[in-house]
Amino acid sequence: MLNRLRRAGMYVITAAVCLLGMGAGGSAVRADAGDTSYQYSYWGETVASPAAYLAETIWNGERLGVGAFKAPSDMHVTADRQIYVLDTGHHRVVVLDQEFKPVRIIDSFDRDGQPETFNNPQGLFVTDDKHLYVADTGNLRVVHLDPDGKLVQVVDSPQSELLQANFQFQPVRVVVDKARRIYVMAAGVFDGFMEFSADGAFTSFIGANRVSFHPIDYFWKMLSTRAQRSQMVMFTPTEFTNLDIDAEGFIYATNGESRDSVKKLNARGNDILRRNGYFPPEGDIRFTITGGPTRLVDIDVGDSEMYSILDASKGRVFTYNGDGYLLYVFGGLGHQLGKFDTPAAIERLGDDFLVLDKALGEVTVFRTTDYGRTINEAVRSYDRGDDEKADRLFRKTVNDNANMEFAYAGIGKALLRKGEYAEAMKYFKLSMDQRNYSKAFLLYRKQVLRERFPAILTGIVVLAACAFLWRKYRRMRRGKKVAATQQRAV
Repeated sequence: MLNRLRRAGMYVITAAVCLLGMGAGGSAVRADAGDTSYQYSYWGETVASPAAYLAETIWNGERLGVGAFKAPSDMHVTADRQIYVLDTGHHRVVVLDQEFKPVRIIDSFDRDGQPETFNNPQGLFVTDDKHLYVADTGNLRVVHLDPDGKLVQVVDSPQSELLQANFQFQPVRVVVDKARRIYVMAAGVFDGFMEFSADGAFTSFIGANRVSFHPIDYFWKMLSTRAQRSQMVMFTPTEFTNLDIDAEGFIYATNGESRDSVKKLNARGNDILRRNGYFPPEGDIRFTITGGPTRLVDIDVGDSEMYSILDASKGRVFTYNGDGYLLYVFGGLGHQLGKFDTPAAIERLGDDFLVLDKALGEVTVFRTTDYGRTINEAVRSYDRGDDEKADRLFRKTVNDNANMEFAYAGIGKALLRKGEYAEAMKYFKLSMDQRNYSKAFLLYRKQVLRERFPAILTGIVVLAACAFLWRKYRRMRRGKKVAATQQRAV
């Protein structure tokens, strides 16, 4: 009875939300328009946009000459552009160069004189000096190999008072920072990521999600008896779905929450992601009943704080800048070039994108268009402080796509840095950027006061002098009148 009521309530709420979304504008379903590239306006409307990336080619195991991939689940691109593909079904790591030529295959390693293999590995990470970390899920461990494929250490069976006595370590994803600290996303762990020291000792959890519950569950729990409440499922935080780490050691993570589904964690585990865009960075803000909400499965962090998230429910890649503005969208589900069946991972190869399809065992290469290159370079120029170039590139973006409201904000920010506050206010108004408009207005007011202060001060002094002289003149006249009156009286 409880389950039926709960399901019925969820269906009613879902239907209401969908009807509201459909009623808010006829463009809601355009996000499912297939090949059409799009943006979201300030008002939440789906607007047309030029394609920032186009699919160029597909690579599979047979074409690479390494045998068909079987359920590959992860990949990583190193600083020197080597591509590591985790072929989960065949328990191996395939290493390719940037031209997609096989370099080597890692399917075993030596441990204490005995060969060992991976078992259903789910995640991998490669450091800048080519140390390989594999989340060897089936063997309940993380394996650390040096650049020559020799075993460095095995992280397994963590011991701590923070862990339950029957805890089973099942690593699914792994990243490593510059200090060799290891961060692991483990199955069944709701307390955040597991942090290990460089020597493999478990130290703490980091970045736990907030507890999430459905309002119907809470309402029913209030009406239930103590015996009924004891049989209910406890409210627990959601698990993360993936993670990545940037050059500064900040962890970017995705989770199953509909709110704050993307996070940027500092060393203390606090979420410091900037969400200044028109909508939170969570993929599609609208969805159809058939498509369902966004389900994020991977995140990739690029340079200049740009990051991309992969939505498995619609097969789309969404890229944002460091302030949380949506830059562009590409991809989709289907059987054509540029579409996927079960997208599982994304990586950058220079300015290009690689998307791994788990079901088809393929890697799709997306090349940037001139429009995409302009946006990327505009964001990079602004991040470097090259305001002249950023201004020029953002203006070119606006010429290519008048619906790109973020570009107007970019022009405004470049003008703001150059001290052209009045002009910046015009572009912030076009982009509906109220926060930066207010900032530009305050600076413009100070600038006007500073420029006109000498004239204002001179005017005040002249007026004060005139007032003084006028009062003195009136006193003199009044004195003369009194003297004249006294003389006549005598």
